[in-house]
Amino acid sequence: MDIKEEVVCLIDKEVKLSKSEIRSLIEIPPNPSLGDYAFPCFKLGGHPVDEATKLIEKIKKKSKVIEKIEQKGPYVNFFINKQILAEIIIKQVYKEKKCYGAGKNKKEKIMVEFSQPNPLKDFHVGHLRNTALGNSLVKILEFNGYHVIPVNLYNDTGAHVTKSLWGYLKYFKNKEPPGKEGAWLGKVYVKSIKKLKEQDHGEELAVISQKIEAQDPETIKLWKKLRNWSIDYFKEIYQELDIHFDVDFYDSDLIEPGKEMVQELLRKKIAKESEGAIIVDLSEYNLDIALVLRADGTALYITKDLALAKSRFEKYYLDRLIYVVGAEQKLHFKQLFKIIELYGLKQAQKCFHLSYGLVELPSGKMSSRLGNVVLYGELAEKLKKQITKEVVKRHKKWPRYKQQKSINNIFSAAIKFSMLLQENNKPVVFDLEKTMDFEGETGPYVQYAHARACSILRKAKQRLDPRVDYETFNLAEEIKVIKLLGKFPDLVVKAGENYKPYLIARYLIDLSQAFNEFYHKCPVISEMKHIMRARLLMVECTRQVLENGLALLGIKAPEEM
Repeated sequence: MDIKEEVVCLIDKEVKLSKSEIRSLIEIPPNPSLGDYAFPCFKLGGHPVDEATKLIEKIKKKSKVIEKIEQKGPYVNFFINKQILAEIIIKQVYKEKKCYGAGKNKKEKIMVEFSQPNPLKDFHVGHLRNTALGNSLVKILEFNGYHVIPVNLYNDTGAHVTKSLWGYLKYFKNKEPPGKEGAWLGKVYVKSIKKLKEQDHGEELAVISQKIEAQDPETIKLWKKLRNWSIDYFKEIYQELDIHFDVDFYDSDLIEPGKEMVQELLRKKIAKESEGAIIVDLSEYNLDIALVLRADGTALYITKDLALAKSRFEKYYLDRLIYVVGAEQKLHFKQLFKIIELYGLKQAQKCFHLSYGLVELPSGKMSSRLGNVVLYGELAEKLKKQITKEVVKRHKKWPRYKQQKSINNIFSAAIKFSMLLQENNKPVVFDLEKTMDFEGETGPYVQYAHARACSILRKAKQRLDPRVDYETFNLAEEIKVIKLLGKFPDLVVKAGENYKPYLIARYLIDLSQAFNEFYHKCPVISEMKHIMRARLLMVECTRQVLENGLALLGIKAPEEM
């Protein structure tokens, strides 16, 4: 039985809205005193309070499920029988297990591009937000039933590459990198930027850029060597964070296709020449002028993105294409989508830019040019050192492999959760100390709630059975957990439809806190066997939903910590 659907059916008989409209309007009140479901009457035509009064008078039928219906201003509130609610939710979770909250197979094919690190620069904490956000979105959409293709784009051309090559040739040629080559290149980039600020070397940079596009053998050989150092290093990081891509794209492969597409734009009179450069005037769409090819004939990011968007739709038959890229690129993507629409790609309407705020330090904004960033390698070393200390202190008798597995799980959770808890449009202030707080709003806190549930189940040594006495569920702490379990499927849909993984992260904190309150106030293992059986079943269902939710964030749910 779907309780929400029963509420929808009651309302459907009395209003002119469709069932899908009613379903989308129904809310879960923030305060339990306002009921379990609430229907706002703002779209019923008349004054919302009057419409609520009329509606509550029309809905005469009650049921064993719906105990009471009340009006509160413009809202009609529905109160559900708590024991029936508990039975329906717990049985559903227990039956569906890892599939609880999952959607049915959908026909849509969605490509999600995320991470996009720049070779010849280091991977820093700012990249982690993009990577964690895209990875989680992929998992949420897959869980909702979509066919999802996760892809990465390596920006292996452009100004940053030219500057790094220039700095390497000028100051580091033939020097052996200390440690990991890919991480070392970040230091080369920082020094290059510093030296370029001290003195202008524009002509030298232009020569290197032109040599790259002209495929000068010596320049290309060096560029490939340094690029491969970077990409190998990035792939080590992805492996450590358990992040996977189906396809890798490279900027360098898109230069010629991009230039060819610019020529097509010229032929279609979408683009025009201006002082030697090629532009697309988008002023009538309030999108300014887009430069699509420089006067010296070199390509820009948008040149390559135009070709890439076209080829992706032609090759993969996509229904949607989502770009996970920082908010500072909003204009770029608006221009990109408008140009491919003018070009004639109908799929332009199916492109979406999922933007996100910057990652900042407590001291302020980061900049890889200035070198004031938290580099991934340094972060991983510091965080793992702290986690190792805690794990070894708590589990001295564990074998080394088990300790290491726990360290890796906690590390990944600390990193990813810190990047996902905040709404994507807002900046994240990254605080190393807070990321692994076992008592704060962190990934390890949620993992610990899951491990505690596992510990309770191990100690009880009881066979679980959904045929329990649901009448035992009457305490506020129990009902709060059960109602949260019931919210999970709708929340998964909402997070997928709105591209908001933070909804899952926030939910897991709420569920973990509610479970801890229950654990402290309601003894699970007791001599009252009927109560113990019921509560153990609820503990197992909570554990399962925590596992399902963490999986959507790309985080493991350990049984011990």
